[in-house]
Amino acid sequence: MRVLVTRPLPSGERTANSLRDMGHEPVLLPLSRPVHDSRAAIDGLTKSNGPIAITSAEAVRVLSLSGEDIKPHLLRPLFAVGGASATEAQAIGFNSVAASSGDGAQLAELIARQTRGTVTYLAGRPRAETFELRSRALDLKLDVIECYRMQPATPDPDTLRTALTPPPQAILLYSRQTAESFFHLAEIQSESAWIDDALILCLSKSVATAIPAALGKKLRIAASPDETSLLSLL
Repeated sequence: MRVLVTRPLPSGERTANSLRDMGHEPVLLPLSRPVHDSRAAIDGLTKSNGPIAITSAEAVRVLSLSGEDIKPHLLRPLFAVGGASATEAQAIGFNSVAASSGDGAQLAELIARQTRGTVTYLAGRPRAETFELRSRALDLKLDVIECYRMQPATPDPDTLRTALTPPPQAILLYSRQTAESFFHLAEIQSESAWIDDALILCLSKSVATAIPAALGKKLRIAASPDETSLLSLL
């Protein structure tokens, strides 16, 4: 199956490798790119102590760019959404890493069972508010440090034409922002009827809210917000 991968690099390349291993033909079309601010992350960590929370592996990549500055913080407990983010945190030297098996709400519940102190949340923009909303409901105190943002990336016409020829049979969508960008691109394409026949696979219900209602019959949502669940829909 020809599968369109819309997530940013380098994450998209890892997804492409997984798809090849499954026997599919991946097509990379990143619709956003990360802009990192490692100084903001380190300043936020330096002014705090106690647990760290992340809801994306992108926060770990920010920390990996901070060199020696991250070393004093590697002994702090780190809580992550999903095993992939937890693995990346361990790879840069965090010793105490716990992962929730679900979304940001489950991460908040995991943390609340283990601490009532302030948690430093290394966040991005834009982001789903699931973790913060559930944390407030649980009276979990968060110190939110925005240390990266996902900037929209519009492919040039030749790149877009190559990615869509022949038409993909499935589209992987990992964020609401990316889904909105993709369907905006599709709207301005003169030949986008192929989308009616393509599987539209979303990482979560939040992502799925950006899918046009007319495409609902081909929409599938991962059982849990992780790539293993998403790719199992193929």
